Amino acid sequence: MSTALPSSDSEQSGTINYKDKIMTSSRKIAVVTGASSGIGSVYADRLARRGYDLLLVARRGDRLQNLGTKLEQAYGIKAETLVADLEKDEDLTRLETVLAGNPAIRVLVNNAGIARLNSVAETPVKESLAQIELNITALTRLTHAVLPAFKERNEGIIINIASALALHALPVSSVYSGTKGFVLNFSRGLQQELANTGVRIQMVLPAATATDLWDISGVPLTALPPETVMSVEHLVDAALAGFDQGESVTLPSMADAGLWEKYDTARSDLFAAMQTGNPAPRLLSL
Repeated sequence: MSTALPSSDSEQSGTINYKDKIMTSSRKIAVVTGASSGIGSVYADRLARRGYDLLLVARRGDRLQNLGTKLEQAYGIKAETLVADLEKDEDLTRLETVLAGNPAIRVLVNNAGIARLNSVAETPVKESLAQIELNITALTRLTHAVLPAFKERNEGIIINIASALALHALPVSSVYSGTKGFVLNFSRGLQQELANTGVRIQMVLPAATATDLWDISGVPLTALPPETVMSVEHLVDAALAGFDQGESVTLPSMADAGLWEKYDTARSDLFAAMQTGNPAPRLLSL
């Protein structure tokens, strides 16, 4: 059986209801958060190219509308937009209702996120909490919203965008790395939970990528060596290629796949070595 992200097949219609809008689709729907620019907008393009109808979610309604119109004209799909700030409970609740209530939804790309790169001591607590709300809380709640229907149907795809900083922390990335570390472990646990089902979870761990996230992060894109920055198009295409090849964790800029295997094996060995009730000898009092 192919592991490739399937093209959208004709099937029973589904309806998305929110405010006064209704979207009826005869095809499967992919939902992309943070879709107004960057990684999200390219995921929207690539999924539309594969025949999915779209629900595009972000704060900037004009950009969403322009993107939706462009993709409808280019690919003959339907694209609806939902303007929402996923740091706000009322907007997140509205989207949860949509995700839980539409049987045509088959793909969720949890892409919305924010980075504030600064020392904790110099960061207002509200900025740290905003990162947690968007990077952790929103992603978790939206996953909860789609999962029951995905499991009941035994079909569905969740793509969680984490970061290379899920594996590493810098003096300016304590909170951001912490949030992306959550995405990594949350996704790994879900993968084990869903291992014998038709629901797939993919984690994507980008390194530096040319998006406007840097504009508000505190570290401008121009401060990075150009040779370390990947284009958004290359990132998304590599991530989707990883999905099609059956990868559960995709590091788009890592050429040597053996490095991940060594890391993951060492992680498992470390965890296994901790499963004892005895203190480590070096920590026993003489």
